[in-house]
Amino acid sequence: MEKKNIHVVGAVIIKDNKVLCAQRGQTKTLAYKWEFPGGKIEQGETPKEALKREIVEEMKCNIEVGNQVDHTVYEYDFGIVHLTTYYCTLLEGEPVLTEHISIKWLPKQDLQMLDWAPADIPAVEKLANK
Repeated sequence: MEKKNIHVVGAVIIKDNKVLCAQRGQTKTLAYKWEFPGGKIEQGETPKEALKREIVEEMKCNIEVGNQVDHTVYEYDFGIVHLTTYYCTLLEGEPVLTEHISIKWLPKQDLQMLDWAPADIPAVEKLANK
């Protein structure tokens, strides 16, 4: 059976030189893995529109979406994830937990200490080496 392609976006939110990292809950696929918050691109949305909407829904805050960090294609057992990450800045609000069980603000050089979802790792490595 052909795997489905899943197009998702992730927000690399930077504040005071620290990056927001979000931990997935136990009921999610990739339970307890860390990721950049975001989600699926709905039909008719641009990646940046999808990211703004997802962050409002997931974290109850508004962001400005900037330049692309990375684009990764990773094949999981449940499908092929096409993840595009973008640099983002908080415009208003502080991230709150609605879907994640934990969030951390880490300096770029410390990102690799966390157990990241595989699709997020290339972006983490890029950030850590900046």
